[in-house]
Amino acid sequence: MPDELTTLWRPTGPEELELVRQSGWRAWPPRLPEQPIFYPVLNEDYAVRIARDWNAPHSGVGYVTRFQVRSDFLTRYPIQQAGGETILELWVPAEDLDEFNAHIVGAIEVVREFRHDQEKE
Repeated sequence: MPDELTTLWRPTGPEELELVRQSGWRAWPPRLPEQPIFYPVLNEDYAVRIARDWNAPHSGVGYVTRFQVRSDFLTRYPIQQAGGETILELWVPAEDLDEFNAHIVGAIEVVREFRHDQEKE
């Protein structure tokens, strides 16, 4: 159905989050040359693990964001299993990101924050 939405999550560091903020919480920034793919993930737990265990130690803080995208648009990106059963992500080519952003419905929101100096949950 064209009006169905899929909730996605994205673990992110402070620099990328600042660019999202500058977009009015409506779009992901263009990929850097060494980032040919944008990787939103399909469950919050996986996003938490990346934000807490990778982003926070490397950037001092890691964020988990949540956003919704039109489900019919997402069918062009097969779900990729990047590890165990719950390690699921979409691989969106960098050149598709503007179109991907156009299919986001509502705002990108921060739902979790992890600081490197905090205890792990």
